[in-house]
Formats: sequence, C-alpha cells, structure tokens
Amino acid sequence: MTTPAWLQLPRFQTAVARTLLLGWVLARVARAEGTPVRAYNLTWRSTNFKTILEWKPKPINYVYTVQISSALGDWKSKCFSITDTECDLTDEITQDVYQTYSARVLSLLPKNSNNTGFVGDPLYRNSPEFTPYLETKLGQPKIQSFKQVGTKLNVTVQDTQTLARGNGTLLRLRDVFGKSLSYTLYYWRASTTGKKTATTNTNEFLVDVDKGQDYCFLVQAETPSRKANKKSPESTIQCTRQEKGVFRQMFLIVVAVILIIIIALILSLSLHKCRKAKAGQSGKEGSPLSIA
Repeated sequence: MTTPAWLQLPRFQTAVARTLLLGWVLARVARAEGTPVRAYNLTWRSTNFKTILEWKPKPINYVYTVQISSALGDWKSKCFSITDTECDLTDEITQDVYQTYSARVLSLLPKNSNNTGFVGDPLYRNSPEFTPYLETKLGQPKIQSFKQVGTKLNVTVQDTQTLARGNGTLLRLRDVFGKSLSYTLYYWRASTTGKKTATTNTNEFLVDVDKGQDYCFLVQAETPSRKANKKSPESTIQCTRQEKGVFRQMFLIVVAVILIIIIALILSLSLHKCRKAKAGQSGKEGSPLSIA
C-alpha cells in the first residue's frame, strides 16, 4: 500500500533535521579539536652554534612536532607535540657543525582519547637549509685581561666556549675556526676620539702606546672567509687608568708625612713631660729644711 504524500512530508523533514543536527555536531567537534595550520616563516636563529628554529603561527587546539635531518642522514623527531613556536636543535647540529641541515615542522591534532595516535595526516613545512659553520653568528667577544706597561698595551681576548663537539669534547671558538677567526682591536687615547686599529688571528694584542697616557679600546671578531655574518658585535669599551698609580703614590706620601708628624708630636710631648718632671725634682732638693 502506497503511503500518501501528505504523510511522507513529515518524515522528509525529520531526515533533513537529523542531517542538519549531525552536521552541526560535527562542526562543533571539529572546532573543539582544532584545525591544524601549516607552519610558516621558518627561521634559523644561531649564535656561537647555539641554534633554535622558529616559526609561526601560535597553535590553537593543535600541536607541533619538529624533525631534522643532515644531508646524509634520516629524519629525527625533536620537540614532540609542543604548543611553542620554537625548538632548540643545538644538540643535533653541534655533532657536526660542517654539515648542512634541513628541518620541518609538522602540524598535528593531539592524540585522541583512545591514544591510538594522531588524528589525520600531518601538514608540514620545510625550513631553509642551514650550515652552522657558515651561518651561525659570532657572539660579542669579551676581554679576558689587559695591561699597560710603559709604551706597551697588552690585550687578551677570551676564547669563547661553544657547544660544538669534536672527539667527544666541547670546542672553543678558536678550535672551530682556527686561523679563519680574527680579531680587530680599536684603541684611542682617552682624551681624544681618533681611533687606531690592530688585527690578529690569535687572541692577543701587543700594541705601542704613549707612556703615561690612558687608553680606551674595544675588540670585534670576524671570519672574513664567510659570505654572511662575518662580524660580531663590538665588545664593551674598557680603559686603562694610569692615574691610579699616581694617586696611590700620593696617598702613600701623605700617609708617611702624617705618620712622621704624629711621631714628632709624641716625642715632643714625651720630652716636655720628662723636663717638667726633672724640674720638679730639682725644686724639692733645693728647698731649706724646716726646724721644728
């Protein structure tokens, strides 16, 4: 028996309503879980081989996992399921700072309640290639020691410890770059602004200066053989202080003079007391005896 059309209409409306309701529920679930967005603006930030990969955007209800690979290696996962937008990859790139590395950032929905893995296929973005030896920035150098003696100024630059490794040990900046790393010394008399320069591919300077004059100086590291990031920031300015020696000598002279004056006063008072005591005794001996 055929159902009349006027009875079929409510069933059709019910089916449509159910479909719309199911779509609304699915949309709410998808919004709650979040929709992964492909990472962008992948950038390497590296100084003295301390290396961090950065990217955008900040995730909303999804997570990132980072993978890195050398030119000859397989992908290794780092920074699992993070909501940050950076990942420290120093441990990987410092094993061999001469290699070229690639990284990629995977955008993933978090694991579901049944813990059966990540929902959906991950979106990912590849980073530019990165060669630490050629691209890491040089950090600000530090003065280890300085001394001015007569007409010579000796300046020693600290050999910075890095996180790069060789034969199982941490390497210093000089160990990595060797003679390719040079330092430039800028120095000038404290009373003037005209600068002189000196360059060395070691960590020490010995330059001629005017005797008795104070000098200020700073140093800057450089790797001339590299195409980019050749120069470091300049070190802080430091100055010699010749006047400290003069003030010290003057201070010692003043102290000696004061001590001499104090000693002279003490001796003078002692002599005065002795004379007074002797005069008193002489007076008693010269007086006539009284007659009872």
